[in-house]
Amino acid sequence: MSVKIYNRIPLLRAERSLSRKALAEAVSVNYQTIGYLERGDYNPSLELALKLSAYFQVPVEQIFSLEPFPSLFGPSS
Repeated sequence: MSVKIYNRIPLLRAERSLSRKALAEAVSVNYQTIGYLERGDYNPSLELALKLSAYFQVPVEQIFSLEPFPSLFGPSS
């Protein structure tokens, strides 16, 4: 059984106005792979996680986590 890995790829892409296709080309994967990652349907290989980290220039743990990331908008009412 695979462990769910949470990610902030959609947020990082949005901050940079970056399409899935452009990101995929930058890290040498199919654009569908980026969609699978974003939805949590696919866990990245170590190589891909490191490529994304290098591309976004942030530590891997700012992109991926074993626990859900806290909401950026505070607690919901």
